[in-house]
Amino acid sequence: MIRITPTLELDEGEIRERFVRAAGPGGQNVNKVATAVELRFDVNASTLPAEVKARLIALAGRKITTEGVLHIDSRVYRSQAQNREAARKLLVDLLRRAAVKPKRRRPTRPSGAAREARLASKKRRGAVKKTRAAADED
Repeated sequence: MIRITPTLELDEGEIRERFVRAAGPGGQNVNKVATAVELRFDVNASTLPAEVKARLIALAGRKITTEGVLHIDSRVYRSQAQNREAARKLLVDLLRRAAVKPKRRRPTRPSGAAREARLASKKRRGAVKKTRAAADED
């Protein structure tokens, strides 16, 4: 079990990992060892609460497929273990952000004094612009 928050845990069986060859530096090792990690997490089939799933789908953006599978790719490091940890850390960070319930916005109105000040400011600005107008020559 992977602990996301004190009240939220994720079963490791819900995560699918595939190791592939990575491009870039590493010499002969790059051609022989599959160090890059492709982590897949099916959001719709997971045991996460519905509101966390919805926020996760919204946060994931392009990392999520139309079927609801989250795809995280990590090929930053030369070792498979480091790439695996980086991919899992990305997943946990994303889940932690999705677990936070956003604050509800309470609609407010400007005070009477603020409205008066705004109108006075507009009048002053209008007066300044009026002085710039070309004088009528009739």
